[in-house]
Amino acid sequence: MSVHKNVLGTPLEICSLDPLTGFTREGCCKVTDDDFGVHGVCVQVTEAFLKFSKEKGNDLSSPIPAAGFNGLRPGDRWCLCASRWQEALENNAAPHVNLLATHEATLIFVSLEDLLAHSLDNGHS
Repeated sequence: MSVHKNVLGTPLEICSLDPLTGFTREGCCKVTDDDFGVHGVCVQVTEAFLKFSKEKGNDLSSPIPAAGFNGLRPGDRWCLCASRWQEALENNAAPHVNLLATHEATLIFVSLEDLLAHSLDNGHS
């Protein structure tokens, strides 16, 4: 079994267990071979991001009971597609990132410099 690494090169940490997130719904943003969306960015969602995502056709704030999804609220942590985070960045709606819980595969789509600038470790909360 290989160890999944974060964008800083250390072992990938948990993003969120409540709400339970991740492509594999294990709480971490590990990227697997069948995760074509690269759900590797651990973000803390904001109202601005939720609005942006809904406008782009991905409503993350509305519950989907059949899927066991209660909807996200500002402050929740979630594993986000790398390309969606980049799109949000380009539209001034990027949520802050937990670098220790963001998978290294994210760097294919997003620069480390941009992730660092939006890091929760920089005093953003």
